[in-house]
Amino acid sequence: MHELITRLVETIGAMGYPGIFLLMAMESSVIPIPSEVVMPPAGYLAQQGVMNIWAAIFWGSMGSLVGAYANYFAAHYLGRPLILKYGRYVWITEEKFAKVETFFHRHGEISTFIGRLLPVVRHLISLPAGLAGMNHLKFTLYTILGAGIWVSILTWIGYIIGQNQELILKYSHQALLGVVIFCAILIAVYVRRQRMKFHGKEQSAPGRSD
Repeated sequence: MHELITRLVETIGAMGYPGIFLLMAMESSVIPIPSEVVMPPAGYLAQQGVMNIWAAIFWGSMGSLVGAYANYFAAHYLGRPLILKYGRYVWITEEKFAKVETFFHRHGEISTFIGRLLPVVRHLISLPAGLAGMNHLKFTLYTILGAGIWVSILTWIGYIIGQNQELILKYSHQALLGVVIFCAILIAVYVRRQRMKFHGKEQSAPGRSD
């Protein structure tokens, strides 16, 4: 891990913002590059004055959006059978896909926001969105908002902690736990509001009598 992060710091330092953009686009698609080893080094370089932290967050978020759209269009134009057929070559199993698809259908379009904050789900949530032909404006807004939050958390961890790999991993895991709790609360609030809206429509339906 130490060697990996050292190389990433060197790579990002050499490639600059295009390196952040490219690595996060790969992370957001089906290529398993953890964002936890991309954005903290960028934050560290910002702390050293090599980069601007806001520019690093911006390009990391843009990379996430582009990677998400790569999945979206792949699913939209290839369809479910081909995604499952060829997905196994990039570690997309039928079981994983089914879980993410269920998550999307259960929670609706807001799952593209929530999914960007959750491990495993964030790499795949764009696939069911593409299959469903989700509205591009909503997809872009939800994706950039979710990705922006997670990218910002990781970048600031790197900025504050520096190059201490053990502390970065420790606080990244703690941040992930906090994000999961936040998502659970958000889902609960969303589901409650949807139920209240549904019952409100039932009560106001013509011909209903108590």
